Order: sequence, then C-alpha cells, then structure tokens
Amino acid sequence: MADNGLATLGRVKLLDLIPSEGLPSDAYKLSVSTLSQSLAHYSAAIIEFPGNDGALLRSCLESSRLYFHHKPSFPSADTLQSDDTREWCRSSGYHADPETWQEIYDFRPGVTNAEASNCEMPPAGLSDIFALLGKASRDILDAISFYLNLRSSAFIEVLDNVPLRDREVSSSVLSVCFHGRPSFQGAQHHSLATHDDGHLVMFPDHDHQVYKTLLTLIKSDKPGLNIRDFQGQWVLVDGDLGPQEAIVCPGLALYQATAGYINPAMLRTDIGSLQGSMYGRCSLAFKLLPKSMSSLSCSEMRAAGHGVEAQFQLPVPVDDFMQRSADQLLNRNNLSTSNYPTQEGSMKPGMRKKNTLKCKPLPPSKRLRLEAQRVLKGRVQDIADKKGIKLRFCSLKECENHIHSVDSPCANTRMEIGWPQGVPFVHPHDLPNKAKIGFLETYEPGWSETNEMD
Repeated sequence: MADNGLATLGRVKLLDLIPSEGLPSDAYKLSVSTLSQSLAHYSAAIIEFPGNDGALLRSCLESSRLYFHHKPSFPSADTLQSDDTREWCRSSGYHADPETWQEIYDFRPGVTNAEASNCEMPPAGLSDIFALLGKASRDILDAISFYLNLRSSAFIEVLDNVPLRDREVSSSVLSVCFHGRPSFQGAQHHSLATHDDGHLVMFPDHDHQVYKTLLTLIKSDKPGLNIRDFQGQWVLVDGDLGPQEAIVCPGLALYQATAGYINPAMLRTDIGSLQGSMYGRCSLAFKLLPKSMSSLSCSEMRAAGHGVEAQFQLPVPVDDFMQRSADQLLNRNNLSTSNYPTQEGSMKPGMRKKNTLKCKPLPPSKRLRLEAQRVLKGRVQDIADKKGIKLRFCSLKECENHIHSVDSPCANTRMEIGWPQGVPFVHPHDLPNKAKIGFLETYEPGWSETNEMD
C-alpha cells in the first residue's frame, strides 16, 4: 500500500475532532486530514475515545454478551428479522437472523414499550452509549464537512433534534449484535463449513453489506470486521484496536448527500478467523441515519463549488431512499464499476446481462463528464491529498483571466498538482469539452487514442 500515501488506517483522537470557535487549530487540521485520507483509501478510520469512554464501551459489550447468552436457543417466529424496509425507522428490540447466524438488539430512543417488537429489559448502558456515539458521529460528520469546505453543521437539516422533542422517535439506532452464539440453534440453517483447524468460515452468499447510514461507528470485543479498500482488497480493520478505539465508516446516505465524493464502506464479518470463535463475537454499531421526513440533497456541495453529476442533481426523499436495496443504489451510482469490483454472488448475472443489453452508448459529452469525474477522484484528488492541498475550484468566468497570470489565487495550486496549461481551474464537470480532453490527456497520457470520441 505504499503507493497510496497511507499504509494503514488513519488513527484520530476524538478530542482533536471537536470543533471550537475561531480559527481551526493545527491538531484539528491534521486530524481532519488523517481522517479524510483514511476514508478515501479504506472507507474507514479508527477513532480513539477518552479513557473513561473506553471503559463505558467495554462495560456495555460485557453486559450485551451476558444478555444474549440468556436468550433461548431457538428464536421464536415473532423475533425473526423482517425484510419490510418500510419499518426501517421504527425497528426496536430483539430480533434474530438464523441465515447469517446473528442476533441483534436495536435500541431506538422514543419507541415506547407498546411499539417495540419485543418488550423486555435491554442490555445495560445502551442509553449512555447511544448518547456517547451519537455525539461522536456528529463531530466526525462536521469534520468531513470541514474537509469538503461545506458550511458548519451542513447536514443539520437531515439529522434528529438534540435532544428529541416530545413524541419524536430517533431515526438513528444503536444495534448490539452477536455473531455465532454457541447455543443459538438457528445456526443449523446457516451456510457454514469447518476447516481442519476447527474454525468456522462464512460462504459468499452473505459476503458483504453496505449500510444506508450517514456514518456508522462500530466497536467489537473480537476482531473480524473486513472492509474493501479503494484497490478492491479486503482489509481487516479491527485487528489491533485498543480498548478505547472504534471504527467509523461512511454509508450510502453520506455518499448521496456529498454527490459521490465520500464513498460508502463495503463490509463483511469473518467469524471464522477468530481465535476462540466458539465463544462468538459481540459488537456495538451506532448508525447515524437521516430523518425519514427529510430529503438527501447536494445543495451544500453546489454551494461549496463542487461539481454535482446528473444522478445527484435532484433531492431524494429519505423514505424513498431507504426502500431501495443496497444493490440498486450501488448499481445506480456506478459504484460497482469504480471503487468496488463486483463480487460474485452480490448481483444476479442474469439481471446484469439484461441491463447491459438495454444500455445505449453514452453521448460523447456525457462520456467526457464521467471520465473527467473519474480522473478527478482517482488521480487529481490523490495528488492533492498527498501534498496536503484542499481543492477549491474557481468559477469558469473568473478563471479565464487567472490562467494568464502567475500571481492569481489559483496559480500555486495549479502548479502543485500539475494542472494542464491553458485550462481554467474549475471543476472538470464544468469545463468545455475541448478543455475536458486536455485535462484527461494531462493526467492520463494517451487517453484520446484509447477513447474514440465521435
């Protein structure tokens, strides 16, 4: 991984990400840079909590493990996980998924006992953990806004009130998950095999998942969480976590709200590689979710001068967004052909072939826009990140004069990142077609020869 500028996941202290009035401190700017680079390369980062918070996390994991060990061996019919996506913002209580060999307790403030799917005492400390991880996730989201040059609290319109108002139900949820409880008899239906060393391995039919969250914070008592990096390789991200460290990863909602600038994490849990896997794996996952009655819009990105592609132009109602499967959202946004190579079993080959036959060749102008966006994310942004440069594009009109001056506001940035001579320093999406080709040829020499444009 030496060529990507970041050999391992970035580690950031939560206290360094808490914003303060006035100019940002050097510690804040360094932490934001580390966080953003780690998210760009691995779609994840490690967050270090203060010592007292680490003790609270460990205590909650222990109480959760005890809670699951006292559950019946076989789940009752009313506790089996439902596929009804319409209830995404009201799920609460205990439910089980025998096919994936996991049990989950969802803690969602505002859901009354009558509304909860299973009325019982939850694991201890969940309300404290919800408050802790909820505050941390908002601080991290603000740090991402700072990196993208968005205004403060840019996502406030899609987040829950703090605190919740009377009769409000939290959109965000704290999920306590237990993988592989030995006494969980639902496991007999799970696609598991055993190696000669006795370790359990998971088959590809449940290979990965992508959360529809803005952010997800994950803390587990054993390693096993793998995330696909920008090169398509699976990376174990919680193998060396300290007692007060957790993993943060972005989700599809943040990808939509940032016009594709922040890619969602693709995750899978490998319970087979655990030392002592016979005892199972317990984890906490705080999912920062947008409000159901809001819309995911890229207006903040446009206001900050970022280019917004056609598929992100219109606001998407959150409730509609949540009804779609992750595969639909990934396919629509072309993620499966960019950062995330298609995994066997993730999409049905017949469906993929059918869609291909229906596709018409893209018009040259649209092909150029997509290629320019790809090169911006894959090449130019990487150069800027390595040099610690934050890209702030000019408008096309004002930059027509900048390119002829050596002391213009963007002159130094253009020189540092090797911007093509004579091409205005605007978002490639907004360049004229001829200038787009010059941009592509600069960062991918020979592009015109391998891409015939009518």
